[in-house]
Amino acid sequence: MSAHTIDHKVAIIGGGNAGISLAARLRRAGMTDIGIIEPAETHYYQPLWTLVGGGRAPAAESARSEASVMPQGVGWIKDRAEGVDPDAQTVSTSSGTTIHYDHLVVCPGIQLDWDSLPGMAESIDTPQVSSNYRYDLAPKTWQMIQKMRSGTAVFTMPSGPIKCAGAPQKIAYLAADYWREQGVLDAIRVVLVLPTPGMFGVPVFAEELERVVARYGIEVRKNSEVTAVDPDGRSVTITDNAAGVSEELPYDLLHVVPRQSAPDWIKASPIADPENPAGYVQIDKNTLRHSRFDNIFALGDAGSSPNSKTGAAIRKQAPVVAENLQASIAGRPLTAQYGGYASCPLTTSRKTMLLAEFDYTMQPAPSIPLIDTTHERRDMWFLKRRGLPALYWNAILTGRA
Repeated sequence: MSAHTIDHKVAIIGGGNAGISLAARLRRAGMTDIGIIEPAETHYYQPLWTLVGGGRAPAAESARSEASVMPQGVGWIKDRAEGVDPDAQTVSTSSGTTIHYDHLVVCPGIQLDWDSLPGMAESIDTPQVSSNYRYDLAPKTWQMIQKMRSGTAVFTMPSGPIKCAGAPQKIAYLAADYWREQGVLDAIRVVLVLPTPGMFGVPVFAEELERVVARYGIEVRKNSEVTAVDPDGRSVTITDNAAGVSEELPYDLLHVVPRQSAPDWIKASPIADPENPAGYVQIDKNTLRHSRFDNIFALGDAGSSPNSKTGAAIRKQAPVVAENLQASIAGRPLTAQYGGYASCPLTTSRKTMLLAEFDYTMQPAPSIPLIDTTHERRDMWFLKRRGLPALYWNAILTGRA
């Protein structure tokens, strides 16, 4: 693409879940001048990667071409956003192209900071370390789990917001259940490192997860975090933030989750929240409009709203942004409100799931009538494995759900 200027009434940065589903909704509402800035040729349904790592789904099932999900009538700018000038109302890209907008929606997703911990980036190239947070590594996780028959398995979770905060736990349960089936669980020390004081932020779900870890005999290190990885010595440094002490723990299998933040270019831009070192786009948590620039909105993982960063949150945010964006264009007050809804489908075994739904109040916010989703259930497993992927590809990305 040669350097030039493109004009769109609405420009959307990011062609993931948030950008595609929002654009589809706007097209259904009759909007015609929309451009999506997205360099990737492949679109991923990332929630499936946990099941890939646990040997319960093929990786290829999570991937489709970006072209196949792009809404008809939307301009696809195959380029990478690198800056925003809210005063000039422009987005600059890596190719030198400038996109001028009347309204901008920022949803590029979240950045995986592999280099934030000493040794972590190097460790994932070794045979004993993997992460389900990368498409190419999730199959490796399953290979490692299958090979393990004894030793120490460590599953980590970083401090700070991450996408799908339940994923670091889910793979531990899938692995432990497999080892139980194989009759080797008693020979494996399973350690789950959590930065939080409890298993989950909502007490009713935390209580159920306490029963899950007790069933598998998982050793949970709460208020703790892996602060360094030694891939040569095959050990991690675990720091107990409450006690202020650290220890070295050898591992035979290590599943790592990197710290995460807004993309670096957003952190350095005027639209970032100056009070947030992670650099998320500064927005009103209910209307999702920028706190300082009225013609900018954000949704998904890169926004500063204090909700759990999940696809379920995007499903509730997209209608709010679609409605409020149209109101802003028409000069009307913004009336649509997002209440912080998110859900975390926690796989607790190879055939059961706990569906944790909650909002800004951090209280249960169930969406399925007549079913108690505060306990792990077999029917919820089918929802995770079959129902949610079908909903994603056929209804969410097309703006119907």
